[in-house]
Amino acid sequence: MSAAEPPSMTIHAEVRNPLATAQLVRFDVSGPADNILHDKGRYWLDLCLSPRPRNARACYVDRWAPHRYERIGNMFLAPPGQRMHARSDGGPPQASILCHFSPEQLREWFGEDFEWTDRRLAASLDIPDANIRGLLLRLAEELRHPGFASEVMVELIVAQVALELARYCATVQDAPATGGLSPWRLRIIEARLKEVREPPTLSELAKLCNLSVRQLTRGFRTSRGRSIGDYVEQCRLDNAKRLLGTEESVKAIAYSLGFASPSSFSFSFRRATGETPSEFRQRMLRVS
Repeated sequence: MSAAEPPSMTIHAEVRNPLATAQLVRFDVSGPADNILHDKGRYWLDLCLSPRPRNARACYVDRWAPHRYERIGNMFLAPPGQRMHARSDGGPPQASILCHFSPEQLREWFGEDFEWTDRRLAASLDIPDANIRGLLLRLAEELRHPGFASEVMVELIVAQVALELARYCATVQDAPATGGLSPWRLRIIEARLKEVREPPTLSELAKLCNLSVRQLTRGFRTSRGRSIGDYVEQCRLDNAKRLLGTEESVKAIAYSLGFASPSSFSFSFRRATGETPSEFRQRMLRVS
């Protein structure tokens, strides 16, 4: 992986096996980042265990127009041989679980005729798959606290991750997207979702975009390959993680994000991450 002015990366734990290399890492991205990521030989799968740096976005420079930058979600996959221009505003140190897969090892599941189309590249920047997320969280825990036959366990987990990745990519349609939302409408939606307050309703977003709710939901799914409701919830979770990296109280965060009570915030956060807000905050403090 090569980069122009790359963020500093510290490897805290690493396990290698024939299928992949798994790493627990920390990136120091305190200032704005502007990097070209290019790994010719491996897939790069990244699940952010802490808030992603602010305004993280990317452009596949050899495939997309120069002005097209898509949001990088908490989990993304960078295919080998594809140059990615990544930008962010920086922020606190970022903890991630990384998996580096060999293309030869993944070819069995992806298939010989698998092609990284435009839609698949866009979908790879923000992977919402709960199965992959859960496996990577389990992998991170195994790297932190290796137990009996840990190397065997890691190999089994990464094999499951590879299979789930192939399934996810197979669900992304190969046909070019038509009927999606225009870039200016997507920017309006992104701007609203970055606001730290109650999440918008579909009616509110439709009004901002000057569309009907039906046009909004269908167009968003075509553009992003996922439902707008799921995307709103993911952005709300990302805002929560970012705020938990500050000194603001859990109670204040809950109300600022539109939850009815701190307990409802805690229940929703734990259901999505497997941790309470307090547990997540404590873990981030230990990492940093």
